[in-house]
Amino acid sequence: MALIKYQYNKTSLNNLNTQLKMRVKALPTIKSKESALRAEVKKAKVEAEWLFAEMERQIAAYSGIAALWNEFDASLIAVEDVQLHIEKIAGVQIPVLDQVIFKEKPYALFNRPFWYPDGIRILKDLATIGIKSEVFYEKMRMLEHARKKTTQKVNLYEKVQIPGYNEAIRKIKRFMEDEENLSKAGQKIVKVRQQMEEVV
Repeated sequence: MALIKYQYNKTSLNNLNTQLKMRVKALPTIKSKESALRAEVKKAKVEAEWLFAEMERQIAAYSGIAALWNEFDASLIAVEDVQLHIEKIAGVQIPVLDQVIFKEKPYALFNRPFWYPDGIRILKDLATIGIKSEVFYEKMRMLEHARKKTTQKVNLYEKVQIPGYNEAIRKIKRFMEDEENLSKAGQKIVKVRQQMEEVV
């Protein structure tokens, strides 16, 4: 049970009731956020795995021409910039890939093998897929982290705080009822004594 500090009076009872109502009202919203995050994590994971598999498939498809890559000048192409923007998914800021900008060094077409333009295109495709895959893995990681925190909050509300506030409210009400009953009993005793003194 949650460690909830309270006093046995009406002010404390009203404060606890307010806190309880706030949590009960917020719980459905938090639960729907959790389920939305769970669905988004699943989508991001599927996409990241598909991109990784696609990259593996393309690398395997080009493995037959691996000997040609020894002739390729890798310094002709480099990733210059990766442009991202931020989107909000269920209140979580997530990076989304806009484009990958490559820097190509000029080269003499007649001094290089005829397949160089295709080689550059293949490297661009592979690099883009690899970067997309990394962005989706990062998206998945961030969403999973947010989902875990949201699940913790749902559990905190459902299993700890709401039952704790209910228990505290129940104790305060019982105490106040007992106090009222004792007060009434005391008043009856005083009344009976006064009546007995009047008779004597």
